[in-house]
Parts: sequence; C-alpha cells; structure tokens
Amino acid sequence: MSRILITGGAGFIGCNFVRWVLAHREAEVVVLDKLTYAGSLENLRDVEGHERFRFVLGDVTDRDAVRRLYAETRPTAVVNFAAESHVDRSIDGPGDFIHTNIVGAFELLEAARGFLAELAEPARQAFRFLHVSTDEVYGSLGAEGLFTETTTYAPSSPYAASKAAADHLAQAYFKTYGLPVLLTNCSNNYGPYQFPEKLIPLMVLNAADGRDLPIYGDGGNVRDWIYVEDHCEGVLEVLERGRAGEKYNLGGACERTNVEVVDRICELIEAELPARENPKLRARGLDDYRQLKSYVRDRPGHDRRYAIDSSKVRRQLGWEPRHDFDSGLAATVRWYLAHRAWCEVIEAGREARRRRGLARPGSEESAADEETG
Repeated sequence: MSRILITGGAGFIGCNFVRWVLAHREAEVVVLDKLTYAGSLENLRDVEGHERFRFVLGDVTDRDAVRRLYAETRPTAVVNFAAESHVDRSIDGPGDFIHTNIVGAFELLEAARGFLAELAEPARQAFRFLHVSTDEVYGSLGAEGLFTETTTYAPSSPYAASKAAADHLAQAYFKTYGLPVLLTNCSNNYGPYQFPEKLIPLMVLNAADGRDLPIYGDGGNVRDWIYVEDHCEGVLEVLERGRAGEKYNLGGACERTNVEVVDRICELIEAELPARENPKLRARGLDDYRQLKSYVRDRPGHDRRYAIDSSKVRRQLGWEPRHDFDSGLAATVRWYLAHRAWCEVIEAGREARRRRGLARPGSEESAADEETG
C-alpha cells in the first residue's frame, strides 16, 4: 500500500486533499502540520479515526523533525501544501512567508534527497515529490492571454515571491540531483474549510451577519476560480501520472471580477436566507445584500488579472474540472451557512475578518483577500 506524506494537510486545500485521497484511493495518509492560524484539527475531525490516517504535529522548517518523519513513515510520495498563503499578511510581515515557504520547501526537498538515496531501486523509481504552487508566481496579466507552464515568473507580493523561490528550488532539485519532483500551479481555490479572511467565505459570513462586504479598489480585479475538490483531483492525477520534472497548470477556466463574485454571492445567499427575513440586515434598515457592498482602499501591488491555461494537463492526463463556477459557488455558500459552528471555532481569537496589507501600521479596516490558499 502506498503512503502519502501531506504537509500542510490541516489547511484549506490540504484537508480537502486528505479527504479526496482517503475517499478515492487505498493509500495511507500522514499529515504534517504546524497548526498555525489557518491550519486546524477542526478541518480534519471527520477523518481523525480513519484507519489509514495519521496526524503529526510539526514544522516543515524543523530539519530534525522532518528527517525523522521521513525515516519513520517511509512515504512513497510527498505532497507539499505547507505554506503561508495570505497576500495581505505577507505585506505586513514577510518574514514568516520567507521562512515557511522557502526554508520549509528546502528542508522537505533536502530530506527527500537523503531519504531517496537510501531506498532500493524499485522504491526509488516509484517515489514522487509534488510541490503545490500558485498562479501568483506569474504576476499580472493584461486584458488578454493566459498563464502557461512557460510563462516568465514576475511575482508582485512577498507571498508570491516566496512561492516562486520554492518553485525554483523544487525544479533545481530535479535538474541537479534527479529528485523526482512534480510541480503544480493552480488558480484561486474556493470551497469548504477555507479560512474566513479569504474573499468568498468572508463575503458569505459578512452578508449573513449583516456586515459590510469590503471590495478592494474598483472591484475589477479578475481571478480564475477552481473548486477545491477539482484542484485536489488534479493534484492526485499529476502525482500518479505526471512526468517527473514537469510542471502542470491547474485552472478552473472560470474568470470573474471580484465584484461579480460578490454580486453572485449576494444572489445565492438571498435564495438561502432572504434579506427581508434576516434580522441583522433589518437592524441596519437594509433589504438587499448588495446594499452591504463597500469599496475600500486597494492593496499595494494588487495584480489586475490571473487566468490559467490548463491545456497541458487536460491533454496529457485527461484531467478537467467537474464544477462550473455557479454550481461550485452555490455549494460553497450552502456549506458555510450550514457550518456556522465550524466558522465560530475557526475564527475564535484569530481576528479573521480584520483588514491587513495596507503597508502601514495601525489599520483596522476590513477587507478580503481573494487569493488562493
């Protein structure tokens, strides 16, 4: 039986990947997670007792702990989701992003190199290391065009730069040491278990609570959205059938401006929780969720548009997303409205809905980060 070591498996995308693997494969799953603000055991409660699941509390930057875990678990594959992922937080405090995203990737790659050298030939040939990255490493697109696997890197934020550095390290370990590395770059994920500072869960929860729906700038920034389960399926396909040394873009082909996303969320919440029946809206004298929209100061260096070309992975591996944006977003809105208890636990003491990333101290303005993790 295969055994997959999943770093960052208690975070948003990681926990969904854990579920996907356990549901669709017979592999054993070992999760390594530090449980920072966006990673929580609440995200894994439903799989805690699974016979093929094990959780290990630890830090990917801890060299001894990482090498010990490789030796103890002897994984047949490693999937690295571990990352600080909030652009605004990276503007306020880039150090954590440099440490986790770059140093952490290095320690995982270096430990994998040593582990691989000790394996017998059949196991060495089967081993894979998949590094999960983001479309943000490519920078900003104009009104036309798509990011391909050969697009030049041009990161705009400390977060994107740290992920770009980790991507380069992963590719260098393949070229220099022959480590069987795979790399995926995804578009913006959405779905269950996303930390509420991100655009979609924040807008759902704020609307339900009758709070402002803060939108950066003019709301015209465009993102390509992918439902998290579709992304997880794509990652697993790349892990199992991708070619070592290759990178694959995973996108949803669902471009929307931020204001379009917010407007659609308002429509979906209206269908589930009519505004006229929401006492928190009535207390503000409002009868339409769209009246909560508020345009706030833009983020420094805010990329205007991202869009992913996934033709390579579709052509070579036959993967394509199963959800269009409307069906995925409707399912997501219903999930957050039905899981308010989870939201309360996740938000407790974490200031999840406070604005960050204005590059000046002391700001308490609220706004949402639309980015990936």
